[in-house]
Amino acid sequence: MQTTTDSVWTISQLNRRVGELLEGNFSRIWVKGEISNFTQAASGHWYFSVKDEGATVRAVMFRGRAQAVGFVPKPGEKFEFRVNVTLYEPRGDYQLQVESLRRAGRGDLHEAFLALKDKLAAEGLFDPARKRPVKPLPAAVGVVTSLAAAALHDVLSALARRAPHVPIIIYPAPVQGLEAAGRLNQALQQAIGRNEVDTLLLVRGGGSLEDLWSFNDEALARTIAASPIPVISGVGHETDFTIADFVADVRAPTPTAAAELCCRSRQSCVTELGAIVSALAAQQLRMLERAALRLDRAVAMLVSPEQRLRQQNERLSVLKSRLTQAAVRPHEGRRAQLAMLRTRLSYAAPKPAGIRSNVSGQQQRLGRALEGLLERRRQRLAATLQTLEALSPRSILQRGYAIVRKDNGEIVKNALDLSVGESLSVELGRGSARVNVTQTHGLL
Repeated sequence: MQTTTDSVWTISQLNRRVGELLEGNFSRIWVKGEISNFTQAASGHWYFSVKDEGATVRAVMFRGRAQAVGFVPKPGEKFEFRVNVTLYEPRGDYQLQVESLRRAGRGDLHEAFLALKDKLAAEGLFDPARKRPVKPLPAAVGVVTSLAAAALHDVLSALARRAPHVPIIIYPAPVQGLEAAGRLNQALQQAIGRNEVDTLLLVRGGGSLEDLWSFNDEALARTIAASPIPVISGVGHETDFTIADFVADVRAPTPTAAAELCCRSRQSCVTELGAIVSALAAQQLRMLERAALRLDRAVAMLVSPEQRLRQQNERLSVLKSRLTQAAVRPHEGRRAQLAMLRTRLSYAAPKPAGIRSNVSGQQQRLGRALEGLLERRRQRLAATLQTLEALSPRSILQRGYAIVRKDNGEIVKNALDLSVGESLSVELGRGSARVNVTQTHGLL
């Protein structure tokens, strides 16, 4: 914008020009200072002020860049910020747009952390798709940490309270110091090689960036990623982030939280098991009720051998009575007719010789008729006896049926009335046998 000493600027023009000058001359520079008035908005953006002993300037870090930091800064902490200086034109206030930050005096460590984080992320080691699910009911849980760490006490206390039935195997390794990263890697590889647990917990308490640096080791991160056993990382406090957290299958905010995430609580298992047992008992009761109903219907339709024998005996008695009556009544009628004829003959006998001859012929015919009638009656009787014999219980036994009696003579009708080892008498079509009960089955 070309101007002269006589030009009159609007405030908007002035602010725009000042903003262009700031952005053109103060782009991607490093400043250092202390954070104050820190606010994390619902959108994920960070708003805060950066100050030193003599001045304060407002700053903003947008969500995408804030998520890459890996931790949430706290008021009073000192950092080094890579910023672009901009002007908020509506108010004429200049502010810092922060691209990245590192702890003051430890910039090299933070830069190494970010570089390794970007490298492993590009290789896909942080991809949620490759993360292994944690078994809710592990047979055993392994803990990789220092024997002297407070985190170990927190994990053991949490598991003793939550799941005392789960065995715990400790793979000790230092969690701080020059050799800590290598020792942690060796302990984790040992746990993987022994393959005696279903879940591994990699834990330690909170600390500074240097204190947690062992968990930012590339070899350790690759071992975690390649582990066939799910790994839960519980390093530091909720605001602390390490490379192990990003590559682990599950990231817990604290060691205690890692213990709570590695398995279901015993109480929840007992509650669920109680519900399953109740449902199973109700289903079994319904099955028994349906079986009892089928049994009652079958019993109602079943005719016992004793009842059938009684019915057949009654029918046999009726047939015998009818047979006797059928054999007697024709003779009585013929005798009565003969007597009547004799009486009539005695009154009407003008020719005794002829009448005698006629009577003799009548007697012969009567005799033959009587013999024919008797023969037919005998044949009917024989057929009736044959039918009766076919209906006899003995004939039923000849076809393979049997009558089973207890030692007291009681006929067995229901297998459920028997006991294993009980002695029984079995009446067959020809002869009988003694048997012992080895197994019983109810009728379905």
